[in-house]
Parts: sequence; structure tokens; C-alpha cells
Amino acid sequence: MKLLVLSAPSGSGKTTLVRRLMADYPQLAFSVSATSRAPRGQEVHGQDYYFLSTEEFEAQREAKAFLEWEEVYAGTYYGSLKSEVERLDAAGKTVVFDIDVAGGLRLKKNYPNETLAVFIQAPNLEVLEQRLRGRGTDAEDKIRMRLAKAEQEMATAERFDVIVVNDDLEQAYADLQAAVLPFLNA
Repeated sequence: MKLLVLSAPSGSGKTTLVRRLMADYPQLAFSVSATSRAPRGQEVHGQDYYFLSTEEFEAQREAKAFLEWEEVYAGTYYGSLKSEVERLDAAGKTVVFDIDVAGGLRLKKNYPNETLAVFIQAPNLEVLEQRLRGRGTDAEDKIRMRLAKAEQEMATAERFDVIVVNDDLEQAYADLQAAVLPFLNA
């Protein structure tokens, strides 16, 4: 089993990089996370996330259905379903996680020999704020909450195997490939 974890503060460009990596390397398969939050924009159930009610999420948690889970924001849960990883691993794929920082560190701790943990970060908090506002998907209070959390998350970057700064998308992608290819080929 190989687990490729990409974690980042919200707005760092992680999902853009994950999608590009997935398109270029067919041996990768995306682990769709579960969440108790409502869909944003054009997100699709079962493709972007498994959107569960809080009660459904808590029932899955109690049933020990998650490799890791986290209450990322008060009342908003995210988690990686064991069934997703088992299905993808059985198909011979390297499982890719696009998850929050705490979840990424938990996977690395629980599966240290199977996991490459990559931290994606914006060059600074000002750029991160511009990106979050540019999305146009969150209310002001959510943006402030994400920025406060980003400061805390950036302080944990050194606990990851690799840090990729996403200032220039092409350079960030080249840096990501340089880190991931040896892991995929090992």
C-alpha cells in the first residue's frame, strides 16, 4: 500500500496540483474524502466528497469506518474512509489524499512507511487571502477563520516529508513531481 498525502492551508492551490498530478500519472487514484459540510460551487457527491449529514458522519466514525477523521472547523468533519483506500489499493493504485493538515499528519503517523506527506503552501498569508477571496465561495467570517487556521497549519509544515511553495504554478508542479516520482517508482 502506498499513500500520497497532499495537505495545505485552504487556498494554497493543493487541489489544482492534485488534479494535474492525477491527470499525468494513471497509477494514482484519488481517495474521495467524506465531509459533513455542504457542497460548494459545482462539487459533486461521490466525486469531490461524500457529503454526509453530521449524524451520518458520526455514525461512520463510531463504526470505525475512517483511517483518519478530523473536526476541521466547529461542527464540520472531514475523514478518509477505509473502504475507499482498500478499494483503490486492491486495484493496485497509489492512493492520493487531498486532505487537511491535521489529517495528513495523522496518516503519516499511522502509516509512516507507506506514506509520502507533501505540504503545499502559498508564498505568504497575503497571497493566501487573495486566493480565498478570489474564489468567491466563502462568506467573510469563513475567510477569516480559514486565514487564522492557515497560520497554525503553516507552523506544522516542517513535520511533512516535503514542502512545495506554490508561488508559480509551473515551478510548484515541477517541485511536486520531483518529490513524488521517486516515491511512485520505489
